[in-house]
Amino acid sequence: MNDVKRNSQNITKKGDILDSELRPTTWDSYIGQARIKDNLHIILSAAKKRDEVPDHILFYGPPGLGKTTLANLIAYETESRIKMIAGPVIEKSGDIVAILTNLKQGDILFIDEIHRINHMIEEYLYSAMEDFKISLILGKGPMAKTIDLNLPRFTLIGATTRLDLLTSPLRSRFGASFQLNFYSEEEIQKIIKRSSSILKTDIDNDSVLQIAKRSRFTPRIANKLLKRVRDFAEVKGDGIITYDITKKSLDFLEIDELGLEKEDRKIISAIIEKFNGGPVGIQPLAAATNEEERAILDIYEPYLMQLELIQRTPKGRIATKKAYKHLNICPNDQSPLL
Repeated sequence: MNDVKRNSQNITKKGDILDSELRPTTWDSYIGQARIKDNLHIILSAAKKRDEVPDHILFYGPPGLGKTTLANLIAYETESRIKMIAGPVIEKSGDIVAILTNLKQGDILFIDEIHRINHMIEEYLYSAMEDFKISLILGKGPMAKTIDLNLPRFTLIGATTRLDLLTSPLRSRFGASFQLNFYSEEEIQKIIKRSSSILKTDIDNDSVLQIAKRSRFTPRIANKLLKRVRDFAEVKGDGIITYDITKKSLDFLEIDELGLEKEDRKIISAIIEKFNGGPVGIQPLAAATNEEERAILDIYEPYLMQLELIQRTPKGRIATKKAYKHLNICPNDQSPLL
C-alpha cells in the first residue's frame, strides 16, 4: 500500500515538473497577448527607473490563458521573490495577516482566484495595497486597542476568471488591469510546436493544425491535448505524431472539430431540446445538464459564446443557427434563432 502511495506521489511530481517545463520562462517564449506584454514592459521599466516597486496588477479572463505565467515573468523581470496562494485558501483574518507580515521589500504576492476571498478578509488588503500597513485590534471590549503594522512595499498581482465578482473597492486599488483574450489559431500552433520541441516529440504540420483547431484557443488545453496525443503515438504507433494518430486520438477523447467536448454538446443540446432553443436561465440549465452553475459560467459558456454557438440575452441563453447546424438539428417554427 505504501509503495502504491509512493508511486502515485512520484507520478504527480513528474506531471507537475512536466507542466512547469512547458510554462514559458522568458518574455520571448511567451507567445500571444502582445498588447499586455507591451504594457507590462512599460510599467516594469518605469518602476525600475524610479527605483520603486511596480503598481498592483490585476489579470482577468478565462482559465488557461496565462495569468499565472505572466505573474512569474514579472517576478523574473524584476528579480523579485514571488509568493503564490489561492484565494479560497485564505479562510481567516489571521491567514492574510500572516501572509502580509512575512513579505519582504519588493516581494510579489500573487493571489489566484482573488474574487473568492471572503469580503471581511478582503478589507485587510485595502490599507495594505494603498498605504502598505494593516490595522489590528488587540483585546476585546473597553480594553481593546488598535495598532498599525507597517508593511514593506510589495506588488500584489491578482488573477480572476470572474471580474464581475470582484468588489469595486478592491478592483479600484489595482494600478493596472488587463483582460487576457483567447489566442488566435496561429498563436496556438506556435505554442504546440514549442511544446513538442520541449517534449522531444516529432509532429507534422497537419497534426499541429488539428490540435490547434480543437484547443479552444487556450494554451493550457493545447498542451494537454498534445500530451494525450503523444501518449497515443507512443502506444499505438512509433512515437511520431502523425495526422492519422492525431485524428484517432481526438476522436477517442470525444473532442470534435470545433474543440467541443461531450459536456459542451450536452449544454447546447439541452438548450435546444429541453428549452426549445432558449432563452433559458443559468439555474434551470444547470439542473437540466447536471452541471455546476460556476462550471457553466467559467468553463463552458465563454468558449461557446466565442464560437457564437450560444448567445446571452436579458432573458437567458439562446442557441444560434450555428449550434443547430453543428449538432445537425433542424429548428422548429418556435425556435428563437439569431
